[in-house]
Amino acid sequence: MTNPPFRVLVLCTGNSARSQIGEALLATRGAERAAGCVEAESAGSRPVARVNPYAVETLAAHGIAWEGRTPKTVDEVAGQRFDLVITVCDHARDACPFFPGATAQVHWGLPDPADAATPEAARQAFAATYEALSTRVDALLALPLADLEPAELVMAASRIHAFAATSE
Repeated sequence: MTNPPFRVLVLCTGNSARSQIGEALLATRGAERAAGCVEAESAGSRPVARVNPYAVETLAAHGIAWEGRTPKTVDEVAGQRFDLVITVCDHARDACPFFPGATAQVHWGLPDPADAATPEAARQAFAATYEALSTRVDALLALPLADLEPAELVMAASRIHAFAATSE
């Protein structure tokens, strides 16, 4: 008998940049995981109309097709079971200090790349966000996720963020 997939929800305010990149990384890399499949979704506390084109461009540059995605509201994923909820912006953490249905929740606060003033600055900011989330996702997926108790998972995921933040 196989274990059910480990489910992760990535929350942000607009669900157009950081959370979409996080979902894409977790979904693509988590599906290939030898230690059990990881499924990912993302949502926003106040989703915008479309995924940021720079997020789609950045993901495509790394071989991840993400065209045609639509930001979702937290209400669209409410009531689902998630083993881990990751907030990636302070506003989402404040709006969802506790997500019902989450076994564990952690905050990986990152600057909003959509705040960049010029196209070149935006591309650089999205590339930096991709790298920051890629490092964290790889470290998270290296953990024995199905074997960790919720408190152990929160501690491990928090350490991943703290360590990565000091390296950036």
